[in-house]
Amino acid sequence: MEVSKHDEGVPSWVDVGTDIDKGRAFYSGLFGWDAPPGTADTAFYSNATMRGKPVAGIGPQQEGMPPFWTTYVNVANADDVAEKVTAAGGQVMVAPMDVLEYGRMAIFADPAGAAFGVWQPGSHRGAEIVNEPGAFSWSELVTTDVEGSKKFYKDVFGWGAETQSAGPMDYTEWKIGDRSVGGMMQKPEMMPAEVPPHWGVYFAVGDIDEAIAKVKSLGGTVLAGPIDSPAGKLAPVTDSNGAAFNIIELAQGVGG
Repeated sequence: MEVSKHDEGVPSWVDVGTDIDKGRAFYSGLFGWDAPPGTADTAFYSNATMRGKPVAGIGPQQEGMPPFWTTYVNVANADDVAEKVTAAGGQVMVAPMDVLEYGRMAIFADPAGAAFGVWQPGSHRGAEIVNEPGAFSWSELVTTDVEGSKKFYKDVFGWGAETQSAGPMDYTEWKIGDRSVGGMMQKPEMMPAEVPPHWGVYFAVGDIDEAIAKVKSLGGTVLAGPIDSPAGKLAPVTDSNGAAFNIIELAQGVGG
């Protein structure tokens, strides 16, 4: 689905900090992205595209950090959000900064330690294709403090939280009005202790079994699955450099 802009408070962009050359090869092979090399003035950050439209970013792995995906929420004013984050008990990890003419960004951590970003668009409006095979479809907070997170993200973004029982555990959908814009769940007991609270990302695929096979052939790892869910069949995986993400074959009528 092509989109020309994102509403305020909606996750609008995702990028991965990893070995850029490995990332470009892996994600181009998995999703069919065109991921040209970036330029020195953007630290060789690659804006990956489908049909000529931006879908996700591939940037350099930060020194001393593992490879990981970051979710960015669309905002009107990154500086105002930074003040709200601090007032709500979060941390400013990267203060609001301009990225040439493309926009203004910042990175924060919520009180439980989950990192997330915000994007104040300039010429770059975020992902222009979503919820179709090869494109970003969902972001999900995995946390050790569900109730505290509900208060924090309401204070920062004005999100509502609708919690439902989903099998063995409850699942919360973040809401702007009646629109679901992301999810949240308690960190599962089977998840390794060393995995911190984090925002996970999902990419849609046309066929989950074919995508799982392709992840393996490209040097990635399948952590589990495929798993049936109300939204479709999914699998948590890693890329060839170890960055974790999720793939999902969306159920009919989901994400349209």
